[in-house]
Amino acid sequence: MTLEQLTDHLSEQLSISKVQAHEAVHVLTKQITSALLAGDRVSLPGLGSLSVGVRKARTGRNPRTGETIQIAARKVVKFSASSQLTGVLNPDAK
Repeated sequence: MTLEQLTDHLSEQLSISKVQAHEAVHVLTKQITSALLAGDRVSLPGLGSLSVGVRKARTGRNPRTGETIQIAARKVVKFSASSQLTGVLNPDAK
């Protein structure tokens, strides 16, 4: 789903303009980003939760040359799907 499709759907469902729907998505994205930067966990009921994790520095290999390289540590966003979402995606699983 693209940003345009999401804003179109929101504007229809909420009976608001596309500009207002686009702004709502922008504000939501900005708020989630701010919370993650602050180290908070973001919980979206029925969807899942987002948190910040850290990947350790490690040694890698350049596939083109075979040369060993150092890959720096970095922060990554981790997503954990809610049990509701998992249940919807796997209705036959128990």
